[in-house]
Amino acid sequence: MLASITTVRTRSVTTVGAATRPAPGAGAPTVRETGGVATRANRSAAAGKGGLDDDAVLAEAVDTGAAKTDVPDPAAKARGRRPGWLLLIYRVPSEPTRLRASVWRRVRGLGAIYLQSSTAALPDTRANERGFRALRRSILEMNGTAVLLRCQTIAGEAGVVAAFHAARNDEYDEIVDRARDFLSQVEKEYEAVHFTYAELEENEVDLTKLQNWLAKVRQRDTLGAAGYAAAAEILVECEHSLEEYAAQVYA
Repeated sequence: MLASITTVRTRSVTTVGAATRPAPGAGAPTVRETGGVATRANRSAAAGKGGLDDDAVLAEAVDTGAAKTDVPDPAAKARGRRPGWLLLIYRVPSEPTRLRASVWRRVRGLGAIYLQSSTAALPDTRANERGFRALRRSILEMNGTAVLLRCQTIAGEAGVVAAFHAARNDEYDEIVDRARDFLSQVEKEYEAVHFTYAELEENEVDLTKLQNWLAKVRQRDTLGAAGYAAAAEILVECEHSLEEYAAQVYA
């Protein structure tokens, strides 16, 4: 958790449960048509047919900016615009406690960081937006409240990026630790002269799990944390070790 919340610039929109409204004093939000986001005209038409889905209203309220990819635009700073962030600000019922735990696990699974309690942040990519939207719907189904914002930092960008890197590096470090355990286990098989098909299959399963784990962390590491290199390197070492062990099994 960061020591103090970073200052951000967002559109003045407040969403509580299934209602979206301009924040007090903000005036009417400007709505523009961008790839599937409702305009005022089609919003009015939809209202005549029973109203828009809450996610459609939220999509209209959030400033979409430029078309996004799954990687933040590296040229943004060169054009005077910082890469954006997504903020999910939520509240879930205090009971049962499993609801909070469930949301916390989902936030962690997305690779988000907490700026403060119940305020999670992710780099602004399409994949991350889909993840936050899905989580927001789940929170509303828990009778909680949630608002999803798109924003840019005014001050404190370095702190947010550092926190995101630290979260990914912690995951990479854990993979490295598990990979070392894998290498130690293979070495024990050599010492015991234990070369069996069953042990080979078990080690192959363990290595596949490590590789899949690294792929998942890498996928959500949109800012490129430094820890990836060490994790990728030791998994290559694991592959070579297993190949050598397999050669002994088939000898």
